[in-house]
Amino acid sequence: MTEFQRLTYPVDHMNLDYVFKRQNLKTQALTHRSKGPQHNERLEYLGDALLGVIVAEYLFENFPTADEGQLTRARAALVNSEVLASIATRLRLGKKLLLGDGEKNSGGSERSSILANTTEALIGAVYLDSDYPKCCNIVRALYKDYFSLVDPLAVEKDAKTELQESLQALNFGLPIYTTSEVVGPPHNRTFYVICTTKAIAEDFQGSGSSRRKAEQVAARITLDALKDRSLNEQ
Repeated sequence: MTEFQRLTYPVDHMNLDYVFKRQNLKTQALTHRSKGPQHNERLEYLGDALLGVIVAEYLFENFPTADEGQLTRARAALVNSEVLASIATRLRLGKKLLLGDGEKNSGGSERSSILANTTEALIGAVYLDSDYPKCCNIVRALYKDYFSLVDPLAVEKDAKTELQESLQALNFGLPIYTTSEVVGPPHNRTFYVICTTKAIAEDFQGSGSSRRKAEQVAARITLDALKDRSLNEQ
């Protein structure tokens, strides 16, 4: 886990500071697929791509001495579901979401994955309603507080990256992550993921509130076991 990920995200409210010319784009961005065929998944795809470029541009411009690996890890720390869900919460998107009855009744308006996807869809909608420079300015404004939390020169490698690099250095190939179980209601799930490698006969399981978090926990446990194995062989 990086220092950035240990910090508490801002919780105060903020505004999008953008008025849509085409209200249908805004409506589509806020519509979950459970509501009907005119949902936000295509806009989410576009917003995800735009977000990656805009954040990469910001980091490239503001940290001229950071190398590729440092910039990549910093971007990953900024463009993830936790940050996107935090932005959605601050924009109060949960109250504006258009959900099908089943999704609404199961707490979909508070689910991190839906909030994160909606943030991306909204970015895609802003781009289509305006242009790239305007969209870039909006994203940078949304990320202002988050940019201040991360320094590419100080961001550590996450457990999955470190494990992958360690295994490749030992010529063992990539680890395999398998979701073994998902328990709990849709709005409060716990994921269990097993990490398998050729380096160690034993598999290791991690858990978390998302598949990504569970994978990171499993990777960290596996990495610790790999380090212990290396020390015992010395």
